[in-house]
Amino acid sequence: MQAILLSREEVAKRAKQLYESTIREKVEVEKNIGKMVIIDIETGDYEVDKTGLQASRNLSKKHPNARLFGIRIGYNVAVSFGGVMERVYK
Repeated sequence: MQAILLSREEVAKRAKQLYESTIREKVEVEKNIGKMVIIDIETGDYEVDKTGLQASRNLSKKHPNARLFGIRIGYNVAVSFGGVMERVYK
């Protein structure tokens, strides 16, 4: 199977669509706020953990050439360098 090259913007767009349509309602609970959800944009598989590192490793084992994208649950950005991470979870 030939891989289709996607821009970073397209990868982010697909991940956010998956998150909003199917993943958010499952993972956005109080115990997960602040954790990372890593999404395989091609299969829709996802995993949650504190930093996203183990989740990325697990998904990469399942799908070796997976295109992964991380979202911090309940926040508007995944990380902040000198800026502000705004909590959006209600």
